[in-house]
Amino acid sequence: MPEYKNTAGRKKPQKTNKFFSFVRLTIFWLLILTMIVAIASTGAGGGVNYEEKDITEIAKLANDEKLEKIVIEGSTLYVTPREGTDLKNMISRKESSGTLQEQGFEQAINDGKVSVEIREEVDVFGIVLNVATILIPLVVLGGFLIYMIRQAQSMNNQSMGFGKAKARLYGNEKKKVTFDDVAGNEAAKQDLTEIVDFLKNPKKYEKLGAKIPRGVLLAGDPGTGKTLMARAVAGEAGVPFFSISGSEFAEMFVGVGASRVRDLFGKAKKNAPSIIFIDEIDAVAHKRDARGGAGREDEQTLNQILVEMDGFDNDTGVIVMAATNRVDMLDKALLRPGRFDRHVNVTLPERKDRVEILKVHFKNKPVAEDVKIDALAAKTAGSSGADLANIANEAAIAAARNNRKEITNADITEAFERIAIGPERKSKVMNDQERKITAYHEAGHAIVGHVLPDSDPVHKVTIIPRGRTGGVTWFLPPEDRSYKNIYELKDVLARAMGGRVAERLILGPEGITTGASSDLQHVAELAREMVTEEGMGSRLRDQVFNTEEVNFFGDRAKIYSEKTSEIIDAEIEALGKEAGQRAEAVLRANRKYLDALANALLEKETLEEDEVVKILHGTTLPETAKLHK
Repeated sequence: MPEYKNTAGRKKPQKTNKFFSFVRLTIFWLLILTMIVAIASTGAGGGVNYEEKDITEIAKLANDEKLEKIVIEGSTLYVTPREGTDLKNMISRKESSGTLQEQGFEQAINDGKVSVEIREEVDVFGIVLNVATILIPLVVLGGFLIYMIRQAQSMNNQSMGFGKAKARLYGNEKKKVTFDDVAGNEAAKQDLTEIVDFLKNPKKYEKLGAKIPRGVLLAGDPGTGKTLMARAVAGEAGVPFFSISGSEFAEMFVGVGASRVRDLFGKAKKNAPSIIFIDEIDAVAHKRDARGGAGREDEQTLNQILVEMDGFDNDTGVIVMAATNRVDMLDKALLRPGRFDRHVNVTLPERKDRVEILKVHFKNKPVAEDVKIDALAAKTAGSSGADLANIANEAAIAAARNNRKEITNADITEAFERIAIGPERKSKVMNDQERKITAYHEAGHAIVGHVLPDSDPVHKVTIIPRGRTGGVTWFLPPEDRSYKNIYELKDVLARAMGGRVAERLILGPEGITTGASSDLQHVAELAREMVTEEGMGSRLRDQVFNTEEVNFFGDRAKIYSEKTSEIIDAEIEALGKEAGQRAEAVLRANRKYLDALANALLEKETLEEDEVVKILHGTTLPETAKLHK
């Protein structure tokens, strides 16, 4: 297997600080300027060391023919002695208003005993000003050019990396994810074990002429562990794992997504055997339709994925894995054999799987001895692995909030209910009338659900506001079920109508409140699903009408007639009306139990399953509420 480097955690080299660069550049030019000034300030001296003498003494030496040359700059005299004398170079000062003749040099000058040269006085300030006038624009211009060059280099680097894939590389971690870290989903594990075996022992399959799937599509509800499953495959096989999200291919510029696809597949081939994992692939691989075109960025990206997967040889050792929770949105070209050959369904965990998942998430947490993981698993039907992980985390937070050293059953219950139906809003204050209406409303739900034979049992009833609701009546199935029959669904409709019917019995037809709005919405949605998707209507039995088509403008349109639409509406209305009549029959027949349960809720606010069953002992199912089976 070729070696590969994990650069995911490598720090990028930091850019040179622009401020310090500017400081260094400024210091450099100041040094140059200082040197120029120093040279200029030396004047006629040319850097020679001079011995300073009085002007009268210099005049005497000149008249005695011991001096060869005198250079005058302003009031400064630079004196050079004749050869053969023991004198050194001298410097002297004269009065600025006087001439050399006035200073005693008249005889020496007239007789030509000394050479005199007069130079302009060096104006140091003027020199500095002139030099600065020249250098400052040069420095500014040079700095601007350097800045522009660096900006151009930066933009070039960005453009060079614009089409690079942003995939994260895993594989060198000390703690790898394996199938032992994935609880449940044994069927999915079995399908993926073959992928691991191929990556470890490819020759075993090649000898038999078997072709390993080029692509594996993990499909399932959100939070079921699709990404974790893909990483477990890479961990078991011990190969590089390139992970990227479908949305990371997308860019506003056409062609960038396709370029990133090419780059990603190129990296994977160089590190083969390896795995490419594209999470949420539906972001770039949705169905192509009449609205699209070859120039669209998402379609170019999809086309490049199709081309790359077609270009795989059997011995490349690169397997593409992808995850989605919307298989129905994927383009058919992506799902055909030769691309994503194998589809693995990562389903919601069953009860025994939930037990194992909960044990994994509670493994490193201090848990009280009496905590019942099995009981929590029984209550969490329909929960995903992510939901269960969230429950475990919320339970730990609840224990810390209550200053406990261990997680108790109370903490787990609080966490479960917080996630399932929202946190308690104990701060919300209701007046006596509102509390009474809420109590009868929730009691209506509970009694109808308790009496009807095909309804799930009542788990808890509370009039403490939770989430967006004023109260909650909670029904939990005794066991996991994959299907529901029409009788069970009709009982669900009836118990949902129990709250509104109870309000009407207590307050009269004109006293109903807005508290039942969510119940009525649930009834309408479930009834429509039964008629249009499950074929459970009375007149439209065994017919489904859930298919819609998208026209050229992207509008979704029904593909059935207006007459059929009217029949569907009538069927939905009939189901809702029947549910309300059954709920009213149950509540009228058990009116004293309705009052008893409502009074108990007003007193205790929350009733558990055993308390509800005790209060409702003796309730009866009236004939008019029965369904003819």
